[in-house]
Amino acid sequence: MAAPEDDTRDAPRPGDSRPAEDAAPPAGTGDTVARAAHRAAARAKAGRGDPEPSLGARLGQIGLLGWTIVVPTLAGAILGRWLDGLAGSGVFFSAPLIMLGAAFGLWSAWRWMHRNVSRDDP
Repeated sequence: MAAPEDDTRDAPRPGDSRPAEDAAPPAGTGDTVARAAHRAAARAKAGRGDPEPSLGARLGQIGLLGWTIVVPTLAGAILGRWLDGLAGSGVFFSAPLIMLGAAFGLWSAWRWMHRNVSRDDP
């Protein structure tokens, strides 16, 4: 007669050097604490694999977003002032072109942020 297989040989034991996230969550036990612990271990493992960007990288992203908004706004202002100078009008072209430049800059920044977020998501 064959000996029954030991189903606990892959489970982590106290003092075991293997990480807990390698073990599968208990199947069918309904133990919410064990499932929560397994999810936390999986999140910790994912965090070690993809660390949070540094402060310098975050500041660079903020600067890039700022310039993405400022450059089209300034381009609209410069183009508007030039057109106003040619037409001899006050701010007839400047005001709408500044608003259009700012709207385009904000839209570009929004697209850039969402493109980077979707790249980070699994």
